[in-house]
Amino acid sequence: MIYDVIIIGSGPAGLTAAIYAKRAELNLIIIEKAGLSGGQIINTYEVDNYPGLPGIGGFDLSIKFREHADKLGATFVSGEVNGFSLEGDIKVVTMDEGIQYKARSVVIATGGAPRHLNTEGEEKLSGMGVSYCATCDGAFFRNKTVAVVGGGDVAIEDAIFLARLCKKVYVIHRRDEFRASKSITSRLLALENVTILWDSVIEFIQGDEVVKSIDIKNIKTDKKENREVEGVFIAVGYEPNSDVYQKVVETDEAGYIRAGENCETNIPGVFAAGDVRTKELRQIVTAAADGANAITAVEKYLNQIF
Repeated sequence: MIYDVIIIGSGPAGLTAAIYAKRAELNLIIIEKAGLSGGQIINTYEVDNYPGLPGIGGFDLSIKFREHADKLGATFVSGEVNGFSLEGDIKVVTMDEGIQYKARSVVIATGGAPRHLNTEGEEKLSGMGVSYCATCDGAFFRNKTVAVVGGGDVAIEDAIFLARLCKKVYVIHRRDEFRASKSITSRLLALENVTILWDSVIEFIQGDEVVKSIDIKNIKTDKKENREVEGVFIAVGYEPNSDVYQKVVETDEAGYIRAGENCETNIPGVFAAGDVRTKELRQIVTAAADGANAITAVEKYLNQIF
């Protein structure tokens, strides 16, 4: 069987693509790696910035996305893509045990993941005070004390954003200067409720059910201290789930698949949507928008080629 489109990934981008594809009466299959739809949002305790559903739990939102796709009759299969042939009019995607699916187009919506500190307490308290998205979760820490870890543009922008909401913001950076641009660094340093902890790393995020404090070590002096915080925002980079595609589809230096707002890649009939593609803002609403744009582009491609 040859499908109109294979969608790889079942996060917000992939599920929205499936919804739009079914509404366009395209014959599709959606491949999900974990056998569980939702992508990164299933690990989000509460989502407060998705239009119309303020305060919804991330797992509940993922269920709504999946139920919508199921209602329209989208076909899901579970497994991991380990090979493919994307050139030519008919694309071939190979799964575990040699299972192959063929389609006239492919949407890569494999998402990405924030880099972790891999420090003690981080995984345990993820979603319970440990966050990787200040704009997603910052509002829950209004008038509280938080820490931001990182020294790049994202970390500094996160700290500035949080300083508007929070009583106190610690910025923890393992070097003695920021990598961020001087313009935003100057803005950060001018804020009275921000304290910079240079040459420092977090060794332990303390708390039973929620974050209570952090153990910090100065890597130059070996001095250790404990600071009470109610939130830890980690901004030390983001990694796209694109390893298997990088030898075929054009990516940038960080591994993101190069694709514009229409989600077209350098290979005709292959599209990239959501956090895996090059873009400025990576949030649920922009991933969903990508899914819609990708299928619109798929329709145009199919009409021109077939």
